[in-house]
Amino acid sequence: MRTEEIQISEYNYELPEERIAKHPVEQRDASKLLIYRGGTIEESRFHHLPHHLPADALMVFNNTRVIRARLRFRKETGAWIEIFCLEPLAPRDYALCFQARERCEWSCLIGHAKRWKSGSLRMEIPSESGTITLTAERLTHDEGQAQTIRFAWDKQELTFGEVLEQAGVLPIPPYLKRETEARDLHDYQTVYAKIKGSVAAPTAGLHFTPEVLRAIDDRGITREEITLHVGAGTFQPVKAETIEGHEMHMELITVERTTIERLLHHPGRIIAVGTTSVRTLESLYYMGVMVKNCPEMPMEELLVPQWMPYEADNNQLTTAEALQSLLDYLQRQEASRLVAGTRILIAPGYKFHLVEGIVTNFHQPQSTLLLLVSAFVEGDWRQIYDYALAHDFRFLSYGDSSLLLRGDHQ
Repeated sequence: MRTEEIQISEYNYELPEERIAKHPVEQRDASKLLIYRGGTIEESRFHHLPHHLPADALMVFNNTRVIRARLRFRKETGAWIEIFCLEPLAPRDYALCFQARERCEWSCLIGHAKRWKSGSLRMEIPSESGTITLTAERLTHDEGQAQTIRFAWDKQELTFGEVLEQAGVLPIPPYLKRETEARDLHDYQTVYAKIKGSVAAPTAGLHFTPEVLRAIDDRGITREEITLHVGAGTFQPVKAETIEGHEMHMELITVERTTIERLLHHPGRIIAVGTTSVRTLESLYYMGVMVKNCPEMPMEELLVPQWMPYEADNNQLTTAEALQSLLDYLQRQEASRLVAGTRILIAPGYKFHLVEGIVTNFHQPQSTLLLLVSAFVEGDWRQIYDYALAHDFRFLSYGDSSLLLRGDHQ
């Protein structure tokens, strides 16, 4: 069967509401850990993770930071309009947009959009430097689509990042079915979060503590960081009967040249922390293929299409050849980092090029994340999830986690 013909109904399972963790456990690394190694399953606690990792591992973490992306405006009529910031448009670079003063433009989702016929929305925000007036102007009116919103504020000394910190609400997953609480500002960030831009956390990383990271270092395991800003599309279910009808959202990735060099030359196994790190690492292979075929491609045009991995001609390079091609490209571009986009879809039938182990949570039924897990464990996802359900594991963003390893990992 072609990957595109996969029936999403085959990736359904019954997830009782009470198994969805509404909050994390009190101590992050006290969460349960399922270890899958070549068809066998055992159970542990997350603080024991370093002892279950291959001694020669290189671990890759996504250092993105969740932003306060939800803005709630109240019209003079009393109606509430919610604007959910997805990605910057002007300036397009995340860092530049968060540093913008006076105005910027974002692609946004709008809640209760029909109540916003025309005009600007206005919000008064108390701050230490006085009241900030934030306005939102709708530049597009595409029904059911993300809209372009221009934000402007009247205190030039404040950046948009600072305005969001004052006015925005941290978004939490809709399936938690509750409002954001004060503790989420801490709980819904990894301890190594650095680069602002995500509207959802890379949740596999929520289990890590400074103590676990030190234990990983003490074992001599190498740690690297990449950045993939997680979009709202991560919660989008597959609504089509086959995955051919599902359109993957674009995600922006940033990888330092030095990280690519270490990936190329590291003699051991690469362990991805979270599906976002998996998608980033596997996208590097196909970007290497793209710049091998088109050596002068502008970096802003580098975007991995969702079906590219399933075309035989795109899998001819070795992993080393693809990474070296990418390094040669960065040298020609005189660039110290790769900044590019990916729509990669990893589903059964996918050939993994870099990733040999995954730390990941338990995902929603009929989701692209569950398809990714199934691809990695070569169809054993139901065995893993049946075990987790039968042994009181907690599910989804604030739930427990798993370490998935191929059979040859010791």
